[in-house]
Amino acid sequence: MKIPKVVKKFAKVFKDNNYQIFLVGGALRDQLLSRENNDFDFTTDALPEEVIKIFPSVIPVGIEHGTVLVLFEGEQFEVTTFRVEGGYSDNRRPDFVNFVRNIDEDLKRRDFTINAFAYDINKKKLIDNFSGKKDIKNKIIRAIGNPEERFTEDALRMIRACRFASKLNFIIEENTFLAMQKLAHLVQKLSNERVRDELIKIMQTDKPSIALEYLRTAGLMQFILPELLIGFGVEQNKFHKYDVYYHNLNTCDAAPKDNYIVRIASLFHDISKPQTKKEEVDGEGSFYNHEIVGAKIAYQILKRLKFSNEDIKKITHLIKHHMFYYTDEWTDGAVRRFIRNVGLENLTDLFNIRDADRIGNGTKQGIPKTFIDFKERINKILEIDSALKVTDLEIDGNILIKELNLKSGPLIGEILNYLLEIVLDNPELNKEDILIAKAKEYYDKKTNYSQQEYGKSPEQLGQF
Repeated sequence: MKIPKVVKKFAKVFKDNNYQIFLVGGALRDQLLSRENNDFDFTTDALPEEVIKIFPSVIPVGIEHGTVLVLFEGEQFEVTTFRVEGGYSDNRRPDFVNFVRNIDEDLKRRDFTINAFAYDINKKKLIDNFSGKKDIKNKIIRAIGNPEERFTEDALRMIRACRFASKLNFIIEENTFLAMQKLAHLVQKLSNERVRDELIKIMQTDKPSIALEYLRTAGLMQFILPELLIGFGVEQNKFHKYDVYYHNLNTCDAAPKDNYIVRIASLFHDISKPQTKKEEVDGEGSFYNHEIVGAKIAYQILKRLKFSNEDIKKITHLIKHHMFYYTDEWTDGAVRRFIRNVGLENLTDLFNIRDADRIGNGTKQGIPKTFIDFKERINKILEIDSALKVTDLEIDGNILIKELNLKSGPLIGEILNYLLEIVLDNPELNKEDILIAKAKEYYDKKTNYSQQEYGKSPEQLGQF
């Protein structure tokens, strides 16, 4: 085992105080898999209050469950006392926790054999009571003991099994999978926050479709993402090799691994196609406005799963705009309006989704020349110091209030948006004196029209 010096020194403190200390968790498993993971977790026979006595800096992050965070030589180490758990009446958390002095008893409570190793750092000894090394060699996810008992204790373990299969490219052992199918309904008792966190972790694996397919075949998806399941078996047009469901999964796989926002947007980008499908005369299907409907469905899913407002706004925005079609006939003004509507900060993510969407079709290879040309066109326009949003204008609301003798109100925003439209087509007009003249011209027309039609100014009418 490759153990950092600071971890060895940390373990020696326990030894010098006559306590046992073991490395456990994902870092240990990943070392056995030759994967990088420096997120070290530990378990000990020392009680929480005993750990607090032997270290000067300890944070009791979960002391009721035996967990403390030890600050040691610039590092933070999570340490949990050996424990057994009793009763899971809500299928989510133990009714009580008892501390024990035996590592073997502690390991029995863990979820899967590949997560039930313990390494005695001081003795350099690996404990593998459940043949976890054999399962790693055979690339198998297997529940410890009776899988039905493990999943009844905590239903989230069924989703975790799918995630580990995706993360490690392993298969789920038959009896473990059968227990998941039998107990799939228990995930309805989980908090939406816990499900959300697992979904995000799935999105960060190399191939999320592995986990998603296990969720479907185990019967879990119908309780977690029923909207995604509706696309199963819904055929598309000749440009798509796969049905809607598998197209969404393949697009998700093709999206950048390091951005769960783009991965989720890719997974949901065509989620509304079953609802928007219309048969054409030639038998081909069409899906008008599926990006608009899809953004609404994604909003409902993300809201249900307690995603942050920021994540929801970003994901739904990307879905809403993913169906853009560029031609070289677009004017520079049209390109600037596209950038304004999508948002400069979203361009890279949007193009990543479109690239993933193309790969997810299963019938096309490479990036189309149109996309390359469009990106070059955007870059050229961005090199010009031009306005893409109201705040880029060489004029603001305060200047309008002063020059037009107006009060602050919606009319100011309307005039600024009018000026932006002018500048989008003609960037050279973005000069204060020109914009003031254009604003006066616009306001005079509004005033004359209102007085002729109603005998009152725009402000008196309260229209703006």
